[in-house]
Formats: sequence, structure tokens, C-alpha cells
Amino acid sequence: MIDRAEVLKNSKRIVVKIGSRVITSPKNELDLTLINALAKDIHNLHNKKYQILVVSSGAIVAGIQDLKLKSRPTDLPSKQAASAIGQVKLMHSYAAAFKKYNIPTAQILLTREDLQNRHRYLNAKNTLVRLLEKGVIPIINENDTVAVEEIKFGDNDTLSALVALMMDADLLAILTSVDGLYTDVPCENNPIRSPHPVRNRISNGTSQRCGIPKAFGITSNGARFIPYVKKVTPSIEKMAKRKGEGTGGMETKIKAAKMLTESGIPVIIANGKEKQILNKITSCQEIGTFFAPAKQKKKGKKKWIAFSVKSKGQIIVDKGAKEALLRGGKSLLPSGILSVKDTFNAGDSVSITDESHKEFARGLSNYNSDEIEKIKGLKSVEIKKVLGQKDYDEVIHADNLVVM
Repeated sequence: MIDRAEVLKNSKRIVVKIGSRVITSPKNELDLTLINALAKDIHNLHNKKYQILVVSSGAIVAGIQDLKLKSRPTDLPSKQAASAIGQVKLMHSYAAAFKKYNIPTAQILLTREDLQNRHRYLNAKNTLVRLLEKGVIPIINENDTVAVEEIKFGDNDTLSALVALMMDADLLAILTSVDGLYTDVPCENNPIRSPHPVRNRISNGTSQRCGIPKAFGITSNGARFIPYVKKVTPSIEKMAKRKGEGTGGMETKIKAAKMLTESGIPVIIANGKEKQILNKITSCQEIGTFFAPAKQKKKGKKKWIAFSVKSKGQIIVDKGAKEALLRGGKSLLPSGILSVKDTFNAGDSVSITDESHKEFARGLSNYNSDEIEKIKGLKSVEIKKVLGQKDYDEVIHADNLVVM
């Protein structure tokens, strides 16, 4: 079992995702006290030479009041209008909080399209690396004002995971409004509860919502706290499929944890309203739910192919081709291809599936879907005879292919 303390001790570049419920007051306003407390927490890590990138939600909530809305908007134009107003207020709040410690901040707004394009992806990465080198805290958010459905991340849990992958982070800390992962919604049916339990935490570690010390690891409605996840299994994913807080709830957090841990990056989900939460995490205190990373890290380009680029189509392969690719280091040749699904161009990302259409790999195709349909099942030497030319022996080269 991977040792949590050993992993955290060596985590110097950390992506911190701050959920909207963490920095929002009960009146749907930004909680400046909480933002200032988090800035102080990050300042302490900054002094210890940690590199911190912040992915923060809260822009839409921050804009609700100025638009004179009674609740969070549901239609896209209103969300984007609220975000346009709220992002200014959100950044001002962070800039003011960090200015007390003479730490400059930078605003980075991204869409999925920025990370799907390899050139823009590398440009974003280089910008963030330079900011970190200069001691700047990047404040990252989705560019809600311009993002339409096709280029939206959908939630900042996914965005924070993709940023962690892009930046080769040592750790993703997801700060939310609960202590971590439970087997069920903690104390959902408990009649003794406060509408804002995390604000009422008392010094001995007891939540007034549950009335039980956290050390017991179980709440009064039978929900058991899970401090360590060796691997994100279907049973862990099932626990997360319930109504949660914010846009994504626990389900998107678990998806983010699965994405990162399979790439060799650990994740912690913890309560963002806990005092000095980041210093507690980095000092290896047993707090939050720790998701252990795979022992082998994926390389930079392969991480991009696996998670940042949207698949445009599907290539179905036979059993022999699947076994060869799963062994690693092999290219996909036309001889092992059975069929093609959807229309895509050369250079597009495609899913590689077995005969039951289960994806097991992904890669950048050297040929378009029509060309692959013509050369499927053939040997590489026959490509020129069928297509009139042969640019590549492989449909997907091993360098551009990743086993999922």
C-alpha cells in the first residue's frame, strides 16, 4: 500500500481546487473571511517553497446579487452574465487577500478547447510555469462567459484534474464542504443538524450536525468515512453517485480522482472550511480522503491524449490487436482493425475499442475514417495499392497511443 505521508512529504507543486460552497456565505455572497483564511494558508506554504495553483469556483454565485437574482440561474445566458460580473469580484477578492502577503496573483480563464489544441495546451502550460517561477499564484477558472456546451468542462473538478495533469502536479487537493468521501450522504437523515454544519465545528473534532467525533469514522445515519482509497473501483464510484454540493457533487470529484490517480498523481478531498486545511494536509495529518496514485506516471503527451483531447470517433479492433496494444509499446496496424465508427480526420483523437465496444486505449490517428475503412484488415504493405499513397505504416503510432 502506498504510504500517504511519504507521498505528501514530496508534494511541492499542488493544485488546489476551491469549491463554490467553500467560499460562499449562506446569503449567496462571497465569504471574504474564508478567502482571507485560505490566502493565509497558501501564503504559509508559499514561504516553504511550495508552488500553488488555485482553481476556484464561485464566479456565478458572486454575480447573482448584482443581477438581482433570487437564486442561482439555470439558463446559459444568465449563467454567463452572472459569471461575467462575478469573475471580476472573485479575482478582486483573491488579489486583495494575497496582497496582504505581497504575493501577486494572475487570472487564467480556460475552456476545454484551449486544452484540446496541442499548441494552445503547451502555451497555457508554459505561461503557468513562468508564473510559478516568478512567485505568482495563478487563479484559474473556466471561461464561463464564452464557453458553450461543446467546449465546457462542465465542472471545476474536471478542470482542476486537467490542470494538474498539464502541470505535472504532485498533488490535487479538492476543497469542498464535506470532510471527504463517505459511504453515504453523512447525516442526511439526522434530525439534529445545522444548516451550516462546517461553520459550527468545535475544537474536539465533533460536527454539531452529526453529534459524533470524526475520529469514530461513522455518522449517526450509518455513513462511514473513508480516509484512504487504494484504487477508484466501481464500488467507490457507486458511493459517489448521489446528490451532492455544487455543480458536480461527489461524483465529479471521484471521476477527477480516478483520472489523476491512474496517471500517477495523488488526490485528497477535504473540508475547505477546516482551519489551515492545506497546512494540515501538507504536514501529513490524517485529514480528508486520500486517493493513492498508480506507481507509474504517464508521460506528458500521453496524459494529454488520454484526458485532454475529446475523442472524435472509434476504431474497433480484434482480440489479437487488443492483446498486442495492452502489452504496451505497440502501434495499431490496419491488419487488426475490424471497423470504424463516426467520421474523423487524420490527426484527430479516437477511441480504440474491443469487439464489445469497450474502450481500452486512445490515440491520434494517422488516417481519416474513410481511409481506415478502406484499409482495415490489410497488411501495411498493401496501403499504397488501396489509397494510392502510403504516408504511414501504422494507423496509430505507439508514441501517439495510450492504454487507458
